[in-house]
Amino acid sequence: MGPLSRPIFRSGQWSQTTLEPSVSTKKKILIQLDCDEHASVFDGVVAVDAGVDHLFQYSRVRPAAVRGLIHGAMFTRGPADLQSTAVFVGGSDVSIGHEIAAAARSVLFDPFRVSIMFDSNGCNSTAAAAVLSAAKHVDLSSGKSLVLAATGAVGQAVCTLVTSLGGEVIVGSRNVSRAEETIKRLGHLNVPTSGLKPLGIEDESSLKMALGEAIAVFSCGAAGVELLNGDLLNAGVNLKAAIDLNAVPPAGLFGIGVMDQGELRGNRFDYGALGVGGLKMKIHKRAVQQLFTSNNHFIDAHEMMKIGRSILAA
Repeated sequence: MGPLSRPIFRSGQWSQTTLEPSVSTKKKILIQLDCDEHASVFDGVVAVDAGVDHLFQYSRVRPAAVRGLIHGAMFTRGPADLQSTAVFVGGSDVSIGHEIAAAARSVLFDPFRVSIMFDSNGCNSTAAAAVLSAAKHVDLSSGKSLVLAATGAVGQAVCTLVTSLGGEVIVGSRNVSRAEETIKRLGHLNVPTSGLKPLGIEDESSLKMALGEAIAVFSCGAAGVELLNGDLLNAGVNLKAAIDLNAVPPAGLFGIGVMDQGELRGNRFDYGALGVGGLKMKIHKRAVQQLFTSNNHFIDAHEMMKIGRSILAA
């Protein structure tokens, strides 16, 4: 391979110089962009445990500030060393996270690129682990999955991933109008919506009908909120997998233990939040590590599914 051409900005114009191919020996820097008042300690600890040398945390980040922050990442190292600089988009507000990630990607241009990981509130790594856990036991492309509290960050990511597998998704919310709004929002994010059907779970007869049709159910609700009692869960006569992502009592799905990891109950395999959490943490760490294998990764829910598959296949 011959030498690479490296653009240099001097005296108000771009010129070319020669850059010999090399493997970067620079220390790994992760720039954490968080929309909250304080950048997530959890995400910072995982970054360090994943092998990051230096962690730069920025809080209260808004899309308007992203350009300057990304320029700081792009132009302080030569193109051959940019794989050692990466960006993590976090924070509890996933809508703002989407905007920050989009703003960051829009700033990049060849050869000045850095890899970006988008996992606001752990939505994508958690959803990938949940879907992969269910997929161990049921072909999600062969029927309908019911996603409860689908309006939230994790619920939307689960809907996105199941749809990408070719499955139909019943998008559950307390009222049908919020479920319809979620489907529209997913459409704006380029998720195919033909297989998404809204459901208001306050209508118990409609909920029981949806449970009777579903082959998998994902409970993505707030901590300590039961979404299905025992009678309702038992209405899911065709369920092959039930995933409850609530780690705080009471369980989101009645009778599922927080530590359940493929617990067989009748014909259904059950997973609790910590039963899914082990895979989620492995995906999160591996995704951070993958950021530094090149300077052009964009790691979202789909990429985390690929990472999760490789972990399970190992």
